[in-house]
Amino acid sequence: MDKRTQSGFTLYELLITVVIVGIILSFGIPNMLAFNQNGRMTGTANDLHSAFHLARSESSRAKTNITVCASSNALAAGADCQGTWEQGFIVFVDNDGDINRSGGTETVLRAHGPIADGVNLTVENDATYFSYSSTGLGRIDVGGNPAVSRIVMCDERGTITAAGGRSAARLFIATPLGRATVFNTKSLIDDALTDMGETCP
Repeated sequence: MDKRTQSGFTLYELLITVVIVGIILSFGIPNMLAFNQNGRMTGTANDLHSAFHLARSESSRAKTNITVCASSNALAAGADCQGTWEQGFIVFVDNDGDINRSGGTETVLRAHGPIADGVNLTVENDATYFSYSSTGLGRIDVGGNPAVSRIVMCDERGTITAAGGRSAARLFIATPLGRATVFNTKSLIDDALTDMGETCP
């Protein structure tokens, strides 16, 4: 009878392969988790920042009041300014300047649904709106209601220093002049939380 040579893995080779794969996964999975968390955080900050940028530029262009507000039904046809920022937000033409969308005559320019899972928002004074006048400047106290000034965005990591020396959290600031900026400096975020008397997450 002809003899045939058989080849394959020995038990030791298989065990070594499993160990190597385990080591690679032990480094790769945490990095992938952090990558996803950073992506969600950056996406949330960018969405909010772009909404404010749109509102400011549109108010100057159209010479009318434009308001950004939290909305629990942002994606619905009858979206209004009831809800929290976590639930979503809208940018709309605020013809009467009352920081509340009044039916179809006040057009929604942009609608954003609920923010990404795992991201928590801490809003100073629990403000739910920011409104721009026809000059592009902020209307920071409409009807005795303070406008958004600072929002801290964080996840389960808190404000720890992440890759690149930047905080894992984000600080969104809207000035009375209407300029919106996002910061990732840990000291600024910690100071904002201290001023609000809040923690993160």
